[in-house]
Amino acid sequence: MEEIVLPAGGWKPRDYQRDAWRYLSNGGKRFFGVWHRRAGKDDLLLRSTANAAFERVGSYWHCLPEYAQARKALWTAVNPHTGKRRVDEAIPPELRATTNEQEMFIRLVNGSTWQLVGSDRYNSLVGAGIAGVTFSEWALCNPSAWGYIRPMLQENDGWAAFITTPRGKNHAYTMFQHAEQSPEWFAQRLTINDTGALSPEQAAEALAEYVSIYGEDLGQAQFDQEYMCSWTAAILGAFYTRELAAVRNEARLCRIEAVPGYPVHTSWDLGISDDTALWHFQVVGPQILILGCHSQSGVGLDYYENYMRETYAAKCWTKGIDYVPHDAKAREWTGGRTRIETMMAMGFKPQLVHSVGLMDGINATRRTLPLCVFDSDTEMTGFSALEGYKRKWDDNKKAFSMGPEHDWASHYADSFRYLALSWREARTAAPSPPPPTMQNVLAVEGISPPKLKPISRRRR
Repeated sequence: MEEIVLPAGGWKPRDYQRDAWRYLSNGGKRFFGVWHRRAGKDDLLLRSTANAAFERVGSYWHCLPEYAQARKALWTAVNPHTGKRRVDEAIPPELRATTNEQEMFIRLVNGSTWQLVGSDRYNSLVGAGIAGVTFSEWALCNPSAWGYIRPMLQENDGWAAFITTPRGKNHAYTMFQHAEQSPEWFAQRLTINDTGALSPEQAAEALAEYVSIYGEDLGQAQFDQEYMCSWTAAILGAFYTRELAAVRNEARLCRIEAVPGYPVHTSWDLGISDDTALWHFQVVGPQILILGCHSQSGVGLDYYENYMRETYAAKCWTKGIDYVPHDAKAREWTGGRTRIETMMAMGFKPQLVHSVGLMDGINATRRTLPLCVFDSDTEMTGFSALEGYKRKWDDNKKAFSMGPEHDWASHYADSFRYLALSWREARTAAPSPPPPTMQNVLAVEGISPPKLKPISRRRR
C-alpha cells in the first residue's frame, strides 16, 4: 500500500520515502531514519501513524526532545503550501471524536488516541495500551525515554520509529549502528545527495545561510550535520567536543571493571522536581575509572538508598564517599533537615563539593576528562549527555550565551562537574597501592597478564 486511503488530501510518499513507507505499512516494528533536514521525516510518520491507528485500536505517541517544543514544532505548525496545520492534514478533523488543544491529544472515531509528548517528561507517561511511538529528533531526546517505553511496546507487540539528523557520535549514533546490523530493524541514512530533495542552488543557499550565522567553520559543520547527515560534524556550542572525541579515539570508552580494594565513590546532582543524576567512579593512581551512572526523576532519597545498596552488593563494590553539591546543606521546607542530614540517616557518606563558579567547574571538567576511562555501559546515557551538553543559543543575538542549555543532558553534566571538583580529594580516601608487580600493574591497565613459563634452577 503506497497511497494513504484515509481522506488526507491525496498525499503520497516522495520517491525516496517509499521504502520506509512500505516497511511501516506492512507491519514493520523498528524503523530508524537518519534523514537530512527538510526530508519530510515527521510528515511521513504522522501519516503512517494515522493509518496504523485505524488499522489497530490503541494509543500512539509522537515524542519530541522537550514537551514545550512539541506545540511549536508540530501542533501549531502550518504547512506553508496549503495554509493548514500539519497535524490537521495528517489526522483530519472529520476522523476525530475529540481534540484536546491544551494536552495536544486526539481521540479518533474508532477509539484510538494520538498525543504529542516530550522525552523530558517520559516517566510521567502512562499508556498501558500503547501500540506505536515515534521519537522525533532522537539525537536530542533523553535516551532513558526509550528504556521506559520499550517494555510497554514489547508487551503490546507495538512498533517504534526513530527519526533524526545527527548530533555527533552520541546515543543515536550507537543505536543506528546497531539497527544497521540487526535483521529486526529497517535503518536508512539519506543525505541530500541521496534524495535530490534540494537543487544544487538550494543547497548552496542553505550553506551560505549557515556560514552567515555561524562563520565559515561552524557554518560548514552545521551544513554537514543537517544536510549531509555527518556523525563527525562538531555539535554547535558543545562544551567538551575535543575532550570526548579524544576519549573515543583513544579507546577510553570500553568495558572496564572496578579494581578490588579501591572504594567506588559517587558524585551527585540532587534534584527535586528535576532529575537526580549520579556517577560512580574510582581513582586508581593517576587514572579515573568511570564505572557507571544513573538518573531518575520524581523519586526520593529512599529510592536511591535501595538503588545504591542493590548496585554495590551486585557488583561487589566497596562503598566510597558521596560527593554532593554545596546547596545540599540547605534545609528543606518539609522536615527541617538538610539533605546531608537525611543522607547520613540513610547510611550514605555525603561530603560537600567545594563551591566554585559554573565556568570554573566546566574548566575543571575539561582538565579531568583526559584522565578518565568510561565503561561502555555509560555510552547511551551519561556519556551521551556529556557530548550533548552545550551552550544556549540566543536567536535574537545570533550568538551562544555563556550559560548552558537546560535539558536532560545538563543533569549528568552537573553531576560530572562535581566529580571533576572532587576526584583529587577522593584519591586520598583510596588505600595505599600494593607493591608494583607485573600482575597488579597490568590489572589496573585492563590487560591480561602473560602466562610465564617456570624457570628451572640448576644446582651448583
